[in-house]
Amino acid sequence: MIQIYHNSRCGKSRNCLVFLENSKKEFEVINYLISPPTFEELSAIIKKLNIKPAELVRQKEKIWIENFKNQKMNDEQIIQAMISNPILIERPIVINGNSAIIGRDLEKVESFLF
Repeated sequence: MIQIYHNSRCGKSRNCLVFLENSKKEFEVINYLISPPTFEELSAIIKKLNIKPAELVRQKEKIWIENFKNQKMNDEQIIQAMISNPILIERPIVINGNSAIIGRDLEKVESFLF
């Protein structure tokens, strides 16, 4: 089943959710700010995205800038920072089976799902 890691306060995430609703495909909404992923879940998502953990961080978030930006961090520490501060996770993330994308561009979401 398709999953979307969604933040209702984010316009790109809301647009992606509307796109999924209109696609008539079954999907599950995960509000990751309320139910953050575990270390294992986020690690699996990063693997499905085929990116480094740092590429999933919202680098312009105040929490990142004030607490982590100039620190030397390994991948595990970056993942832990996102789990402790889920607002740092880039959104929306759309997962379909063993693949995932960051769904900020609806054309990419469309080609990913169809």
